[in-house]
Amino acid sequence: MKLASLYQPALIAGVAILAMAAGASASTLTFNTNSPGTQFVSPNTGLTLANSSGAAATLVFTPDANSVVGVPTNINYGLFTLTCSTCTTLAGGIGSVFSAFTFDLVITDLTDNATGLFVGTSTGGNVYQDQSQITIHWVPGSLGPGTTGATLGNFGSTSFDINTTTRVVEPGSGHYIGVTTVQGDVVGTPEPATFGMIGGSLIGLGLLRRKIATRT
Repeated sequence: MKLASLYQPALIAGVAILAMAAGASASTLTFNTNSPGTQFVSPNTGLTLANSSGAAATLVFTPDANSVVGVPTNINYGLFTLTCSTCTTLAGGIGSVFSAFTFDLVITDLTDNATGLFVGTSTGGNVYQDQSQITIHWVPGSLGPGTTGATLGNFGSTSFDINTTTRVVEPGSGHYIGVTTVQGDVVGTPEPATFGMIGGSLIGLGLLRRKIATRT
């Protein structure tokens, strides 16, 4: 009876320590993608890319302002909006052509005082109201943790991941007409102190259990 009364509070304390350790790895952070460096860098600079031939069309990027997010979570890094007011369907035959382009997407982690860069490239393609051949490929796949992919500062335990392919939807479709989100997620790895808390609590519970077992 005495052993049980000793083990139960210790078990509860151990579970509490594990819960605290798990909580220590969870946090929130603030980031944005509206740095002046976020822009098309080829064939022109800025947030708007015009078509190269055919019906007049534009591809416009809208970056995210400061956003507070939990870690881990799914996020988006901004929106590409494709418009072509005079394009018809593919069957109608009036479309637009975009040439190859490159886009720099700067991630600013305000919580960790770090920045990093995703580079998107596309071969362009034809656009109609019901068709878009524009696909953007991003590198690298992750920024962080630490100085991995950092152009300035240190991401600490935070990692910004990106879906390596973004297919730009046609001007006449999408949840929001012609709008495509650049998607990814942000994750965090437990600090060394957190691992120490978890390891220490597990070892303590193991020793206590062994001690109780030898007494019975």
